Amino acid sequence: MSERFSATLRIGDLNDYIAPSQGCVIKTENAGKSRMAPKAAQTEPVKISLKDCLACSGCITSAETVMLEKQSLDEFLLNLNKGKSIIFSLSPQSRASLAVHFGLSPLQVFKKLTTLLKSLGVRAIFDTSSSRDLTLIESCNEFIARYRESNSASEEKSKSDLPMISSACPGWICYAEKTLGSYILPHISSVKSPQQTIGAAIKNHICQELCIRPEDIYHVTVMPCYDKKLEAARDDFMFQSDSDAERITEVDSVLTTGEVLDLIKMKSIDFTTLEDSPVDKLLSNVDEEGNLYGVRGSSGGYADTLFRYASKMLFRKEIDGPLEYKTVRNADFRELTLEVDGKIVLRFALCYGFRNLRNIVTKIKSGKCEYHFLEIMACPSGCLNGGGQIKPNPGQSAKDLIQSLEATYSENVLVGDPFENPGIKRLYNDWLGQPGSEKAKRHLHTEYHPVVKSISSQLQNW
Repeated sequence: MSERFSATLRIGDLNDYIAPSQGCVIKTENAGKSRMAPKAAQTEPVKISLKDCLACSGCITSAETVMLEKQSLDEFLLNLNKGKSIIFSLSPQSRASLAVHFGLSPLQVFKKLTTLLKSLGVRAIFDTSSSRDLTLIESCNEFIARYRESNSASEEKSKSDLPMISSACPGWICYAEKTLGSYILPHISSVKSPQQTIGAAIKNHICQELCIRPEDIYHVTVMPCYDKKLEAARDDFMFQSDSDAERITEVDSVLTTGEVLDLIKMKSIDFTTLEDSPVDKLLSNVDEEGNLYGVRGSSGGYADTLFRYASKMLFRKEIDGPLEYKTVRNADFRELTLEVDGKIVLRFALCYGFRNLRNIVTKIKSGKCEYHFLEIMACPSGCLNGGGQIKPNPGQSAKDLIQSLEATYSENVLVGDPFENPGIKRLYNDWLGQPGSEKAKRHLHTEYHPVVKSISSQLQNW
């Protein structure tokens, strides 16, 4: 079975990025200035496959759809009866979207989803806030190594080390691989996203604690973004089974927040009155008192966490309380700086949306980028505004919805230090060893690859 999804096409963003192949059909709609296609191109729709997609959460028309055979609600429902142990991993952004929609707290959503999914036969429901802490620890370790190397190496080497760029946004990664080539990829962090690190932990370690073979687990994540479906399908995020020649995927299926809402509606459930169930704490950021905890930052907290850690480790500067971000161009481009003896020694930035991203890319290419770290997200306003989130209610503006999501995201969520997370400490003690260890690099890090682009004859003359 397959699932249809849609977003809004921006033809201006599509130029030169789509490679033709047999697969999904996309009929383009002109969302901006008029560009007439040749008559031959008008008689046939452009055909692209899923892997040809730019994955910018904005290149699929509202009139047409992309077919995702293994990444659908229907496929998940089919797997309920196939005898596999189904494990869910819920993102905090999806949790916030459902909380706003139903007028609940994020913790209530977590508990009620646990009730619903376990009634369907799901074995466990985890929380990617935990794997985000794991990802952040590895990212902190990587940044410190890059910063020190850049300050001790030659100028040429230094330019390849910094800025370090976050790698959690699959739309940004796809854009970088397909359009920016080798000059930008060395700057991207090698650490996998929280979706993939929790997949690696479940299939390589947690499965042993649960006494389940990794090939017998069907791992589903709930994400705010359609591009996460593309991420889960990457060949880089598969590994060889110890028992046979079978290749195992870290994440078998990705459901968007909207698809989970569809599931709730399909089951004709009054979600708000559904009984609360205890959450699974094995891979969840829930303390002994039952409180949610996590880092600051609704798109992952990369800049916030790495800035505090680097200030402490490199310059012995402890920073407590919220950081003061300076708006540079707009609300989606903000920066952080640390001064020591009147000199700026750390310069970080949040860069959300493609209009800001292109400016940064130009600076990096020309060697004029002054930032040490960039938290880049393809979507304006970051992950809470992902294309897979629940849409605004009638009469509600997108801006009002984002404000509600921002407020709800941190509701009753305690601020926690990733390095003090007891569940993550246990993963290092029992499985990974130290941050940046060989085992950590094998399971939690990856590589990104330039993709040679080709342009459809139908698109060349647009």
